[in-house]
Amino acid sequence: MVSANLLKSTLHNFGVVIVGLGVAYLGTMVDSLFGVSAFASPLATAGGWLLLGLGFLVRLWATFHFYVHKMRVISLEPQTALITSGPYRFSRNPLYLGGNVFIFFGAALLLGSPTALVLVSLHIPLMDRFIRREEKQLERSFGDEWRSYKR
Repeated sequence: MVSANLLKSTLHNFGVVIVGLGVAYLGTMVDSLFGVSAFASPLATAGGWLLLGLGFLVRLWATFHFYVHKMRVISLEPQTALITSGPYRFSRNPLYLGGNVFIFFGAALLLGSPTALVLVSLHIPLMDRFIRREEKQLERSFGDEWRSYKR
């Protein structure tokens, strides 16, 4: 069971890396269209790889915990359990942190796209709104258990 959960978690998160690289690639296309110069340096490249790797590992850990608790990572229905262990001890949103922050910024740095960096930066406040909506649902579903965890 552990190996099946690990395999599902790994495959799921390769998809997130591909999306992050796709967004960064689209950024390079927009850069090219508007004559915006790409940036490239060993530091940016190393930072990009570091963020991509860190984001992948954080998401892997978080999705693994979802699958262990028999929950779906992407679900339009409210979750049936409140996970407070593993990466959720340190962050209420390790999936968003790993993917929407680390992987997306890492991909933008790796491809050297100023437009991708701007797009990812603009997308963060939208994710915050989404998270706030999710947290209201969690409070309705889990009440005091959620409020205690949130603290």
